[in-house]
Amino acid sequence: MSVSGDNSTSSMKFSLGPIHYFWDKNRVETFYRQAADSNVDIVYLGETVCAKRRELRLDDYLGVAHQLREAGKEVVLSSMTLLESPADLREVQRYCDNGEFVVEANDMGVVGLLSERGLPFIAGNSLNCYNPQTLRYLMRMGMQRWVMPVELPKRWIHDLLTASEITDVRDCFSTELLAFGYLPLAWSARCFTARSEGKVKDSCELCCKHYPAGRLVKTQEGDEMFTLNGLQTQSGFRYNLINDIQDLMGMVDVLRLSPQLDDTFIWLQNFQNQLKQPVAFPLSKPDCNGFWHDQAGKDLLIASQT
Repeated sequence: MSVSGDNSTSSMKFSLGPIHYFWDKNRVETFYRQAADSNVDIVYLGETVCAKRRELRLDDYLGVAHQLREAGKEVVLSSMTLLESPADLREVQRYCDNGEFVVEANDMGVVGLLSERGLPFIAGNSLNCYNPQTLRYLMRMGMQRWVMPVELPKRWIHDLLTASEITDVRDCFSTELLAFGYLPLAWSARCFTARSEGKVKDSCELCCKHYPAGRLVKTQEGDEMFTLNGLQTQSGFRYNLINDIQDLMGMVDVLRLSPQLDDTFIWLQNFQNQLKQPVAFPLSKPDCNGFWHDQAGKDLLIASQT
């Protein structure tokens, strides 16, 4: 198994991250048929949020993975972010032992499992890699691609990737950035979606299926604050770096779009067009890009295009 592409690649690639929300099997399969017909380069598959969401099992994802690979896509299996039980551990071991596809490790325990097997992996953004020492450690463990923590600004990324501890190994890994979608901010052993419906986690009745785009939480003043998605808390605004692509050239190898309920592939085309011919793309709330500009995450700053 290997990860195609590195930072020497002249053209930026695009990926579809794992589906964060609880969609029914038919919706998921329809989405990946569209992905197979799209111009996306890399597709991530797997349940990363809650082990109780079992519309698709590993064998189902492997079937989808084969179809996507036949369509010319690089396929990655994404692990759970929060492992809570022996059953979760057994399932993630099956992911690691799939024998065909690279795994995105979203938990340090998964990094250990993959390293023990001598397997390469993608370091997911939930690993919280913020400094060159951690980046080098992950490389020694087998990391081939690094997905940046979602809240890091441009200056931080630049400083990290040009740090003296990294320059001699910069050609040994590629860098991926989540550039579109609601940002995963936190995970909890509690389910806030269930709590919002007056249920407890153990008898949640899979109520997150009622919110295929997450459940918006507003402040008392009526402003968007967070998006509840089962165990995961997301941003209330949608991260969108379409007007910041020129900042990313030479720094980022892969731009990730997080699957949305609607218009994911329209936005994919918009991003690809922007890469070829940048323009000032009209944006408004609920879009934001504050983190990238070292501002409050919910802010929307308009970058000039040259």
